[in-house]
Amino acid sequence: MEFFRIKKDIPFMRHALTFNIISLITFLLAVFFLATRGLHLSVEFTGGTLIEVSYTEAPQLEPIRNAFAANGYPDAQVQNFGSARDVLIRLPNRDDLDATRMSERAMSTLQSVGGAAPELRRVEFVGPQVGKELAADGSMALLLVIFGIVLYLAMRFEWRFAVSAIIANLHDVVIILGFFAFFQWEFSLAVLAAVLAVLGYSVNESVVVFDRVRETFKKKRNMTTPEVLDHAITSTISRTVITHGSTQMMVLAMLLFGGETLHYFAMALTIGILFGIYSSVLVASPLVMWLGVSREQFIKPKKEKEEAVV
Repeated sequence: MEFFRIKKDIPFMRHALTFNIISLITFLLAVFFLATRGLHLSVEFTGGTLIEVSYTEAPQLEPIRNAFAANGYPDAQVQNFGSARDVLIRLPNRDDLDATRMSERAMSTLQSVGGAAPELRRVEFVGPQVGKELAADGSMALLLVIFGIVLYLAMRFEWRFAVSAIIANLHDVVIILGFFAFFQWEFSLAVLAAVLAVLGYSVNESVVVFDRVRETFKKKRNMTTPEVLDHAITSTISRTVITHGSTQMMVLAMLLFGGETLHYFAMALTIGILFGIYSSVLVASPLVMWLGVSREQFIKPKKEKEEAVV
């Protein structure tokens, strides 16, 4: 299925150096922000108290946030959970209060907002040690996904393709983390799940392009390597528009209408989709070219038949 077909190949590789310089600058800025500002980790990673309450009528969340801020919790996270009447509150740890006192103080803060008193449904305390374990497990999950992708690409393609694809994928992950570090958006388990999803999503785009490169090398014997890459990218643009456009429409719906619960999850996916397209086309492909891919690596030389000796 194609929305359109471009008859003349777009010369992407002519500007490969420019694209990769832009990517390098963006990557270095992301690393700089990660090193200097760090990630704003959520309660799941840092430890804190999770309180779930239920109202008889849907409450306004902004007055609740303001009440917690005035009561010494400017970092309190208040969001709907399940329905408009259910509210989930995340409170970071405080040295001067234990977990039981924090929940009591939170309930008194909610009652001070006015209106009907909420019903306490659940109180959970996440200790700092548990948060460290979650952070370690999340990092291990990220490393295992990266290792699995490298192994898959190495088995499916020639090593130049595998190296280029994994560099492009790591480029996407670091840039997502850089955005979260620069704007100090909350990095939660949901955002970590989005980063892992972007890894798989981005490598799928690279595989599609590389499959077309391999196919073009075998069919178009009169093309140079840059021309083969340009043809492969141009011939997959319609597919890219359909796939990424459809995905981005759903992610945009979550971003605009999903509320605070899905906001940063959708934001991470949006950044990942946009940079995933960029890296698969304008980062991975030039790297393959500079690593020396050629037609000879895909076409086996014909063996000459030995003549029978009479």
